[in-house]
Amino acid sequence: MLTDRFGQTITTSSEAARDAYIAGCDGVLAATPGDKAHLERAAAADPEFALAHAALARARFLMADVPGARDAATRARGLAAQATSREQSHINALCLAIEGKPVESLAATRGHLAEHPRDAMVAAPATGVFGLIGFSGRQGREPEQVEFLETIRTHLTDDWWFQSVYAFALEEVGRLDEALDLIERSMAANPHNAHGAHIKAHVLYERGEDRQALDYLESWLPGYAREGLMHCHISWHVALFALILGDTARAWQVYEAQVHPGGAWGPALNVATDAPAFLWRAELAGYDRRPKAWQEVHGYAQKSFPKAGIAFVDVHRALAAVAAGDGDAIGNVVSELKARIASGRSPAGDVVPRLAAGLADAQRLGAGGPQQAPRHQRNRDEHRDAPGCAVGQFHRFAPPAAVSGPRTPSLSPFFPRAINR
Repeated sequence: MLTDRFGQTITTSSEAARDAYIAGCDGVLAATPGDKAHLERAAAADPEFALAHAALARARFLMADVPGARDAATRARGLAAQATSREQSHINALCLAIEGKPVESLAATRGHLAEHPRDAMVAAPATGVFGLIGFSGRQGREPEQVEFLETIRTHLTDDWWFQSVYAFALEEVGRLDEALDLIERSMAANPHNAHGAHIKAHVLYERGEDRQALDYLESWLPGYAREGLMHCHISWHVALFALILGDTARAWQVYEAQVHPGGAWGPALNVATDAPAFLWRAELAGYDRRPKAWQEVHGYAQKSFPKAGIAFVDVHRALAAVAAGDGDAIGNVVSELKARIASGRSPAGDVVPRLAAGLADAQRLGAGGPQQAPRHQRNRDEHRDAPGCAVGQFHRFAPPAAVSGPRTPSLSPFFPRAINR
């Protein structure tokens, strides 16, 4: 029988299906455009190839095509009986997340990797800040991510994908020298890895190397297609680094061309969080509010995420509602979040509704956002380390206090590093 890139047996006799499957999986792991097309070719070359349908489900899910993802997942499950026990376990772990069962998916993932530690496609959904662990809302998820990856490290230590996600996990717990070495090795092996480029930007930021990070992303991003999964978010990093370094013209140029609703291309989750995150940080850095921009972002968030349910999105929905002056909307966010807590459907606990309620109070009192915030030093870790907090990444690039007065050519002092956690 044929094998995948990791030496694992796959149930297909078609070399064309095998080749397209490998290319598609690498595309998913690296967030490179064309992954879905490769996987569709794999399924077309061998319609009974269950893993191709499971991988296609994952690729569609990442691009927020939930109906298409669930259709492919159903097809994969229907074909699983013809596959090996490893493939059946692989399909189950991937499909559970797509079917809206993240807790069960993570448990299945751990069990699967205990038997098949080289199965990167199964491990991948549990990695990164948006993965089954990182997005869980659990306090202590950063060391948990490291521990998870260390269980498979000896089996994948020389693989470019593993090196990149392990580098991200190490960066999140402050092991920056190790993280830099790993991400440099990963990007040397696969320079087209969009997740890797993003991770390298995080590592350089945490090391205080803002100029190096901006120069790197400015040289890397032009070779990445706009339809790529990470284009909007990497562009957001470019805009923030430009803002940090005082190049506000470049920051706003990137925001308007590649981040704001209508300029960005990518999953709604990225646009609905990156756009308000940039606007909020620009105000924290002392720049005037742009009401039209906030109204645009608020409208996009209301349309794309009309109900609460994703803590990271809910925080940004609240920000946009406050900045747009929509008291009814922020009140609705708070009510929805409290209802989720009462029904036991809030993994992040009461952190997000408390934060949203505080924003609602600010809006009601007329503060309206960060421009009127007090100047004293804020401890962002007070919120980041609260029990069940799922919004730590929201604080990652936020300066500690509002800045007023003359604009400084360099904003680096106002963008603290998250090294000491």
